[in-house]
Amino acid sequence: MMLNQEMRSQGEWLFRWRSYLPMIFFLLFIPAFRTFHYLADSHFADLIWECVCLSIGFSGLWIRCLVVGYSPANTSGRNTKKQIADSLNTTGMYSMVRNPLYLGNFLMWSAPILFLHHGWLYLIYVLAFVIYYERIIAVEESFLAKKFGTSYKDWADKTPLLFPLRWRWRKPETPFSWKTVIRREYHGFYALLLVMTALEFIGDILVLHKMTLDLFWGSLFVFGTIFYLVVRILAKKTQYLKVEGRS
Repeated sequence: MMLNQEMRSQGEWLFRWRSYLPMIFFLLFIPAFRTFHYLADSHFADLIWECVCLSIGFSGLWIRCLVVGYSPANTSGRNTKKQIADSLNTTGMYSMVRNPLYLGNFLMWSAPILFLHHGWLYLIYVLAFVIYYERIIAVEESFLAKKFGTSYKDWADKTPLLFPLRWRWRKPETPFSWKTVIRREYHGFYALLLVMTALEFIGDILVLHKMTLDLFWGSLFVFGTIFYLVVRILAKKTQYLKVEGRS
């Protein structure tokens, strides 16, 4: 099989399982935790660093919210079995970068990895991210190029692949929908809080040799859990978060 075909074949498989495979990376947290310590050997300094990491994670979530909130139905979805694109998104975050959802994912996953402040771990993460997503993006771009032809090529030629080079926001015609954002992103919001709180809890045990949880993290986790349960009930039991014309 030619290299290009092999990469596309790998990309199709990775696309199908892209929601779960990154979790395997957490296995590297085991050796990273063996030498865990507070940043600058200060609990306060480490708490500041944790807030910085959490802010990076939330910046990624915000990028995803900007994409999801403006996207019409059957675009920018969580589909895994096949490629779906009823229209070509070129406004909003897509006017700045071709793959804003993956940029959001990169920042969200950066949060727990940076939390451990191990340079080697983050380097492995960046390399794995590039290898992983370049194959998925290759499959997606091949699909979009075939479906939208010149329109896709003209947009792709002037829009960066993953990281914005400048601020060139074009306002979408579709109105922003908070209901769609909440319904589609509450899992990611809670997962980020859950992972970061768990890392904080484990880190304190390793350093202080006792089970404790800072008031900040405890309060944030309680709020996140209540929010998650309320939204889950609304999403599963009611039509309140359903918006016509949105995925």
